[in-house]
Amino acid sequence: MRAITVRERDAGVCGLTLTDVPYPHAAENDVIVRVHAAGFTPGELDWPATWSDRAGRDRTPSIPGHELSGVVVELGYGTTGLTVGQRVFGLTDWARDGSLAEYTAVEARNLAPLAADIDHTVAAGLPISGLTAWQGLFDHAHLTTGQTVLIHGAAGGVGSIAVQLAREVGARVIGTGRADDRDVALGLGAQTFLDLGADDLRHAGEVDVVFDVIGGGILERSTELVRPGGTLVTIAMPPTVQPKDGRAVFFVVEPDRARLTDLAHRLRDGRLNPIVGAVRPLSETADAFARHRRTPGKTIIQVADE
Repeated sequence: MRAITVRERDAGVCGLTLTDVPYPHAAENDVIVRVHAAGFTPGELDWPATWSDRAGRDRTPSIPGHELSGVVVELGYGTTGLTVGQRVFGLTDWARDGSLAEYTAVEARNLAPLAADIDHTVAAGLPISGLTAWQGLFDHAHLTTGQTVLIHGAAGGVGSIAVQLAREVGARVIGTGRADDRDVALGLGAQTFLDLGADDLRHAGEVDVVFDVIGGGILERSTELVRPGGTLVTIAMPPTVQPKDGRAVFFVVEPDRARLTDLAHRLRDGRLNPIVGAVRPLSETADAFARHRRTPGKTIIQVADE
């Protein structure tokens, strides 16, 4: 089968190569999925799990990408809850070969059923972004009705979903991003938008929650905006500064079949609209990695047609 592989850590995006690799093995409680569409995280080429397994052993050449939507074609021993021919979407394990391939092995518990009227390219952009947005806002920051949340990168894959979820719960949303992101963020439901290249973050005033996907100086300056008892959550890096009389939380998204199912229901009901910024073929994956920041929303790799 064809897949995108990486062999040399220092090569970066230039090391992403389309090549032939062996068909995957379905371990106990796994399924083999024929991948129709896949999502990726731009920074994953820097993750230790991309290069070594949980025992620290080199696992190159490895296949990146950890979001997928496709069809189950094989069940591993002991697998229950899914059937051959079923449409599914979800996450692959961080330390195993991923979704940028024609077929991949996935733990069944990390997948959720996908309705026939949801396009694979839309579903593939939902697992990491949707689960990250939900877990950050509600599991870690405990956002509730009437509170104010500042969401960085409000037009991006995670941020755009966070804006929609926060508005649905009745929060006041302040979005940030580049100047070109303003209309997208406001269209999703943000009441206020701050241009990170021109506006002073202090114009946001005090907020109950900051959701950060950027890190660095933006993360540090955002700690000053958290009101007493509030929370800053970040997926970018462990915070070096804590909010005064508040708390800061760094987290890594966790698979959750029940929440994926809930997100899919919201998608079908029209309550959630993941932004697919671009759809590229598997052969253009390296260029998609390189250009991801130039496109609002999530870039999706289409591996196979429906």
